[in-house]
Amino acid sequence: MPATQTPSPAAEPVGVPLDPALHDVRHLGFKLVLLAVWALISFGVGYFALYLQFPVGPWPFSYWVAAQGGVLVFIAVAWAYYWAMRRLEQRDERAATARQDVSAHG
Repeated sequence: MPATQTPSPAAEPVGVPLDPALHDVRHLGFKLVLLAVWALISFGVGYFALYLQFPVGPWPFSYWVAAQGGVLVFIAVAWAYYWAMRRLEQRDERAATARQDVSAHG
């Protein structure tokens, strides 16, 4: 059996950890809200779907909520997260560019 080697403390770490600045309060709060919406719709509405007994096509509405509601909400949550994070990144890039312009001219 080959001998195991322990890495030296001077060795470079494998991979780069995430920058802590990426997870500021705006991101974490938004993630929490989206997670709460997804959980309420997926579990809350699905739990009470039994009481939604009106027909939509050949099946009752409760079938559609239980079978497709969670998936559609998950897709909407993923899209909302993409859209919001893209806006926040663009805003941060514009602010960084403005700071660079001010420091370059000041």
